[in-house]
Amino acid sequence: MAEERLQKILARAGFGSRRACEELITSGRVTVNGQIAELGGKADPQKDSIRVDGHKLKAADEKLYYAVYKPRGVLSTTAGPDPRRKVTDLVPGGEQLHLVGRLDLDSEGLMLLTNDGDLTQQLTHPRYEHEKEYRVLVARQPDMEQLATWRRGVVLPDGSRSLPAEVRIEKPHGKGAWLRVIMREGRKREIREITRLLGLPVVKLLRIRIGALRVGDLQPGQWRLLEPEEVETLRSRKTPLPFRHAPAKRTPARSSRLATGDKHPSTRTGRPAASDKRPSSRSGRPPAGEKRTRARDDRAPDTGDKRPSRGSRPTIGDKRSGTRDDRPASGDKRPSRSSRPAARASRPTGKRPTPSSRKPGTRRPS
Repeated sequence: MAEERLQKILARAGFGSRRACEELITSGRVTVNGQIAELGGKADPQKDSIRVDGHKLKAADEKLYYAVYKPRGVLSTTAGPDPRRKVTDLVPGGEQLHLVGRLDLDSEGLMLLTNDGDLTQQLTHPRYEHEKEYRVLVARQPDMEQLATWRRGVVLPDGSRSLPAEVRIEKPHGKGAWLRVIMREGRKREIREITRLLGLPVVKLLRIRIGALRVGDLQPGQWRLLEPEEVETLRSRKTPLPFRHAPAKRTPARSSRLATGDKHPSTRTGRPAASDKRPSSRSGRPPAGEKRTRARDDRAPDTGDKRPSRGSRPTIGDKRSGTRDDRPASGDKRPSRSSRPAARASRPTGKRPTPSSRKPGTRRPS
């Protein structure tokens, strides 16, 4: 058998998802032929001695699938020094199984335990968006705004936004209500955090479905082996779903009208269609294309006097009727200096009379 990466070998043997197996390697709990393994190392399980916490690795030839109802107060963990009861204690050989869909200590409901690493990776990776359905009892009656906010997605304390969820009121319960919630991600204590931010404290939380697997008639602490048909149904969704953050694009109706050549239909009652002619609201308004003539009868009364006609204006290209004969042509020369009129005659010479020589009563000649 060819060498494979250690995390893949461990996941196939039922030690958890590949990410969980990587943590086992980095924490120094895995050895290969007596040497502490490093992340990225490879081994051949048929030739090499692989041990986890000192226990020799045995290939998991048979795949096991347990549907378990985790009670409240039971830990969702596979290992650790905590003396409290773990969900792996509920099934035989649970230490070699890994968990699909963890629940916090105060929550209860359906969990899947298996040694099938590939299926675990598929069911737990966020990009596959497998649905998980819950019944949640909250202490207050939620209003429409709170439900709408949860459905759109809530901004969490770390700055991220939860994926859109399906939330509806199942039935009232005292001052609170039972909610039916379908999530497509599985962050730690996500539902409790969302309800806290919305002002809807959780009283009770239980999970009833993981993908196509339902809790059925299981009671707290009980388990059952999955039927082969159930396993195949869980495996059937191998292609990641597209993210649902953006709504589907709508094809505008206008494009179909343009493609068919139809005109825009009238949507208002009583409004004429585009092809019909509008009735004229003005009695004297001529139809389009004709010249308008202004009726001036409603203005100043006609006194009978008529203005003199100016005559018709010459059209473009006609010569003017009146020509100026005294204006020289453009090619004529200016008249010579000899033809100009003579200068004005000079004044007569003589002595200017003095004031004393003037007779009284006479005026100075101008």
